[in-house]
This record gives sequence, C-alpha cells and structure tokens, in this order.
Amino acid sequence: MKWLTWPFRLIGFLLWYAWALVLSNVAVTQDVFTPGQRSSPIVVRYRTRCRSEFETVLLSVLISLTPGTLTLATVARSRNGADGGEDGGEDGTGEYDVFVHAMYSDGPQDARSSLQEMETHMLNGIRVDGAPR
Repeated sequence: MKWLTWPFRLIGFLLWYAWALVLSNVAVTQDVFTPGQRSSPIVVRYRTRCRSEFETVLLSVLISLTPGTLTLATVARSRNGADGGEDGGEDGTGEYDVFVHAMYSDGPQDARSSLQEMETHMLNGIRVDGAPR
C-alpha cells in the first residue's frame, strides 16, 4: 500500500528540496557579501544507496544544483566492493559512489550526513516502495 502514499512523498521531497535550496543560497550569498571567508571546502567520497543509474544521476544533479556543492565524479562499484568493476549488469542496476566537493562542511562526516539526508529524501520521494532503512 506504499504506492498510495507515493505522490505525497514526492511532493514532500520537492518541498524539502526547495527549502534546502533556499537555505544554501542564503549561506552562499551571506558568505559573498560579508567580510572574511566562512567556507571550508572538502571533497568526499559518498557511498550511495541508489539502485539504478537514474537514481544516481538524479542525486548527482540535485547535489550540483545546490549552491556550494558539486558532483565531481560517479563511480560504479562491483558486487565485491572493488572500484571500476562490473556495474551489476546490462540493465543499468548496481551500486555507485559519488565524489562531491562541498564548500560549507565541518568535516567528512558532516558532508556525508548531509548527502545521506538528501539521498534519503530523494529515494523516499521517487521510489514507490520508499527509501531503504
């Protein structure tokens, strides 16, 4: 019966993302127009829970659209966890890592937790069965 709640979850995700976009715009604008530098840039590797190329591309686009963050690369993981292996099959399913440049972060764990929050909201909004736990 989760499919009954899917449209509401999708709308909830879009509203959440719009709010996150506004907050990140405020942070970047504030940093630009105030003296000093508040940014603390970092590049992190984030292990996604995306099951398809579509989900991975959507997550990468959402990350890049958010001011202060940029997806640098996406890497398919093989089933045994090694890099650069098979992506799980011809159907485009598999596991993926993304490399993200974040301007405003208190360290790698903070950046990864922010990415995980975005990914959870996205997966809960676009998957009929909801986000994984």
